[in-house]
Amino acid sequence: MKFSPLLWLLSLPALAKKNYSFMEQIAPPRDISVEGFGSRIDSLFMYITIMDTIYFVIVCIGLFGFSYLYSARRHSKPYYTYGNKPKHLVTTMFIGIAVFVSIDSYIATTSNNDLMKVFWNWPDPAKEDVLRVQVQGQQWVWNFRYPGADGEFNTLDDIVTTNDLRIPAGKKVLFQITAKDVIHSLYFPNFRIKVDAMPGRISRLWIQTKENETGEFDIACAEMCGTYHYRMQAKLTVYNEDDYDNWNTEARIIAEASADPDNADNLWGWQWDTTPSSVATGN
Repeated sequence: MKFSPLLWLLSLPALAKKNYSFMEQIAPPRDISVEGFGSRIDSLFMYITIMDTIYFVIVCIGLFGFSYLYSARRHSKPYYTYGNKPKHLVTTMFIGIAVFVSIDSYIATTSNNDLMKVFWNWPDPAKEDVLRVQVQGQQWVWNFRYPGADGEFNTLDDIVTTNDLRIPAGKKVLFQITAKDVIHSLYFPNFRIKVDAMPGRISRLWIQTKENETGEFDIACAEMCGTYHYRMQAKLTVYNEDDYDNWNTEARIIAEASADPDNADNLWGWQWDTTPSSVATGN
């Protein structure tokens, strides 16, 4: 999701009323992910910001320095150049290589390593304890589906919620995601990750919070999906293990008691796809 300076400035009066410090107002959402999620994105973002600032300062020094050295006051006769002399070409080539190596190559290498070692290191429900959740985006809500007592999806005992995702702290959560109408994007600001939700296609994503992280956090749509895109927000509630088990038990009882086989709207799920090759990766 792109940062908007205008929205940030407009939000400052509201933030000030809540007694947030200046640093709290400009800081990104708290990173609640395990080591390797939010910290990697934040580090890469900070590196890009620092390097861009360095090159921006160098360019400004060159521009203003050139303007000063060749000002009308110091040189009454204009100096014309096409920039095609050997020294100009060598200087341009050196700067281009420096930018490519220090920024582009670093970003490509780091991003690829992060994707292969962390973000695409998918947990396997067959080999470890993983919470599985199906997600359907639609204008303008997020629908979440948990398997019921039978462990299968798209059956009458499934737990189905709207704009309300609840997970246990410290446990890996694997999502399979689609959309009902247009392209949406499931975005977890506190994990710094998102994935497109596309009609007719299943994407996947996984998250894991730190063991001691509990509370409520935001879920957003990071894709312009229509007139009321701004309304498409949900809540992530992270429980400790006991509180999550209590909620899950109660939710299963309610789901079984209120199951309606004639309500097709509740049967939007699918059989859990276990073939990675047929599932889109996150972006």
